[in-house]
Amino acid sequence: MAAARQYAIHAGLFVATCVTTWLAGGVAFSATLMSILVCHEMGHYVAARRYGLDVSLPYFIPLPPFITLGTLGAVIRMRAPIRDRNQLLVVGAAGPLAGLVIAIPALVIGLELSTVGPIPPDSALEGNSILYGLTKYALFGRWLPANGMDVNLHPMAFAAWVGLLVTMINLIPIGQLDGGHVMRAWLDDKHERISAYLHRGLLAVALVGGVVLFLLAADAGLDTLESLGYAAVSVMPWLIWALALTGMRSLSGGEYHPPVVGPPLDRARRRLAIAMIIVFILLFVPVPMRASL
Repeated sequence: MAAARQYAIHAGLFVATCVTTWLAGGVAFSATLMSILVCHEMGHYVAARRYGLDVSLPYFIPLPPFITLGTLGAVIRMRAPIRDRNQLLVVGAAGPLAGLVIAIPALVIGLELSTVGPIPPDSALEGNSILYGLTKYALFGRWLPANGMDVNLHPMAFAAWVGLLVTMINLIPIGQLDGGHVMRAWLDDKHERISAYLHRGLLAVALVGGVVLFLLAADAGLDTLESLGYAAVSVMPWLIWALALTGMRSLSGGEYHPPVVGPPLDRARRRLAIAMIIVFILLFVPVPMRASL
């Protein structure tokens, strides 16, 4: 009976998140984003079950569509920390890689369904990562946005962009994010010190991005207060993520990640760790979203 109730909770949250993402962006948006989230979380789940770890099915997180894009993503619950470094690496990397299997083809298809045109006044501009910018360049033959022109995204393309952003966030190599799991497995205790530096680095990204956006807004004719508001809204995600990591660290007793055991990673798994860093760099978005000027 308890198991049936638990399955009902997972199914109910999944259905609710399908509905809220559908209300936020339509059928194509919802189907694409939910496919990416399902594959991401099931990547973690299947890898964990392969090692016989006690892990839950995904809990999807619906939100009212007028607050966000209809969801805060999904999580799986590990009922005990993963102590084995080899298991930690594989479980941490499996989610992002599985999600990308859906996100990258969906991005290409979605961009093929999109058009290039003038940027509407007061529209929101999604940030360019290396991967996203190069994909647009390959399909449209120019770097966008530029000269008042950008891609008018099909809902599938926008959902794929959101999926890439979520993957980038998860791959931030700090604490108990997916990227943190990978780095802890690879670097062991050194990861605590590196996490502290990188945590402060998030604030530096917010500061630098804020200064650049302030100057862009001022150059576009906004007054000082308007320019400050423009910059603040655009860099707020980095401040939120830094605050969230602070909370996660506090809940873990002041450490970024529980200790791991076992011999150092073999060559193949070190290559996997390096590959995940490269993926993070390709997906990194300095300014996730900003208003057009």
